[in-house]
Amino acid sequence: MGVKARDWSAGGPRSTVDSRALVGLLRERWGHAVCELDHENGYQLLVATILAAQSTDRRINMVTPELFRRYPTARDLAGADQRSLEELVHSTGFYRQKSKNLLAMARMVVDDFGGEIPRTMDELVRLPGVARKTANVVLGTVYGIPSGIVVDTHVKRLAGRLGLTGHTDPVKIERDLMAKIPEDSWIDFGHQLIWHGRRICHARSPECERCPLAPICPSAEVPR
Repeated sequence: MGVKARDWSAGGPRSTVDSRALVGLLRERWGHAVCELDHENGYQLLVATILAAQSTDRRINMVTPELFRRYPTARDLAGADQRSLEELVHSTGFYRQKSKNLLAMARMVVDDFGGEIPRTMDELVRLPGVARKTANVVLGTVYGIPSGIVVDTHVKRLAGRLGLTGHTDPVKIERDLMAKIPEDSWIDFGHQLIWHGRRICHARSPECERCPLAPICPSAEVPR
């Protein structure tokens, strides 16, 4: 069983880490980290990320092959029958709302962007079901555009434990991270912190004793 880490995310950290040292340690341990949602293009990743809300990448990767076989483009998805779409994505949870968002998103992509997934933050967040997290995933992963830092449940938790933010609102957390992490590391940093959260710094019983960040983490419960 892992050792419990102190979590300062609600009340603010007692101290913080050296952000450049953090970036270096994450790169050393998780330099191979990538988005774990299966995709071949921006359309597929956008759909998968919308579906991933309140679900897992593993579950989404079980659903999307058939979804993309039936609806290989945004134009195809825009013409989908909602009930058929609901049946396809039922296992991802919140399937009715997700189906509505997917259809509305696809129709806007067709009507407003000629069927092409937009490549700016302002345009992406206009799409139904798309907030900054989803937009950052697509822009960074597919197009290599560092528009910000992905803040999911793992990044939110680790940012608090590492003393990088005292906030709980994702937009404010992202703002804090963007102020501390070099812009040329934003994309990789998001992937690497997510991998670290999934594999070592768990919500319950984080494995501080084998964490490469423990020497600089203000929340680590290990001997210094």
